[in-house]
Amino acid sequence: MSDPTPQPSIVSLRNVSKVYRRGMQSLVVLESISFDIVKGEFLALMGPSGSGKSTLLNLIAGIDTVDGGTISVDGIDIATLSESDLARWRSAHVGFIFQFYNLIPVLTAFENVELPLLLTSLSRKERKEHVETALLVVGLADRMEHYPSQLSGGQQQRVAIARAIVTDPTIIVADEPTGDLDRVSAQEILDLLDRLNADSGKTIIMVTHDPRAAEKAHVIRHLDKGELQDVHP
Repeated sequence: MSDPTPQPSIVSLRNVSKVYRRGMQSLVVLESISFDIVKGEFLALMGPSGSGKSTLLNLIAGIDTVDGGTISVDGIDIATLSESDLARWRSAHVGFIFQFYNLIPVLTAFENVELPLLLTSLSRKERKEHVETALLVVGLADRMEHYPSQLSGGQQQRVAIARAIVTDPTIIVADEPTGDLDRVSAQEILDLLDRLNADSGKTIIMVTHDPRAAEKAHVIRHLDKGELQDVHP
């Protein structure tokens, strides 16, 4: 029996480097990073503090820019985009999940999830449909009028995940998404990410220091002192 046809790469990094400069000093954070992320993959980036894993995630997400090399996402070399084009690209193609949720406290769950859609050409009715669907997916259809302060940490992170998926992004990037949660809530978030990957085919790139969280990933890549180590399937 022949092997199934391999999935195309959705993210390609070639000789990516990042250097932070302060005065006369230079700190090499990433050096000659090259690898591919297959469409529909769930990738975990692990490594000690200061290894460059969050920097690498920010480069893939277009939050930061490379000092050398190229990053291609769905055929677009994001390293060549201007700042304004990069901002537009991020809003259309990247769903962000952060450790501390980054919800706006004076907005309801519905309004927080709707925020990325305000930059689109969708009508008010279409935005409402998208938000309700996203909140339904994360199991919070009955909490859409609640404010962040009225929700548990796990529920706030689920609102953040709904906000990340509401635009149907090309990739989802998650920076320590369970880092501020208790064990039970963390497991619920990981199960949700696993379902998004398995059922919706979402490509997820997650930075984590937690081996239990990394177990959900298909591929684990380790960074140490800015260099890529061996791949662990």
